[in-house]
Amino acid sequence: MDPKTRGIIAYITLIGWVIALVTNTPKDEQTSFHIRQMLGIMLIGLASSMLTVIPILGLIIWPLGTIAAFVLWVIGLISAIEGSRKPVPFIGEHFQDWFKGL
Repeated sequence: MDPKTRGIIAYITLIGWVIALVTNTPKDEQTSFHIRQMLGIMLIGLASSMLTVIPILGLIIWPLGTIAAFVLWVIGLISAIEGSRKPVPFIGEHFQDWFKGL
């Protein structure tokens, strides 16, 4: 599987992310880039879902976090389809630093 395909697969559900992670041997920088971006996007979605336990604030933050995660996912997927390494806006560079071990 070529790096572009693995990058695209990383954006297709958690199972696709795991497949991209496992098949990324030897480590390819293109695939690793998209694996890190998607991990960050998944964590944003998870964090916004966890905030629903807060009575009023959670009901406001959850839809905003979900929409933000979806928009970032679309931007990341488009970047993977193009075969480029454009980080998602605002936080994509941080994902590259935080998850550099992947």
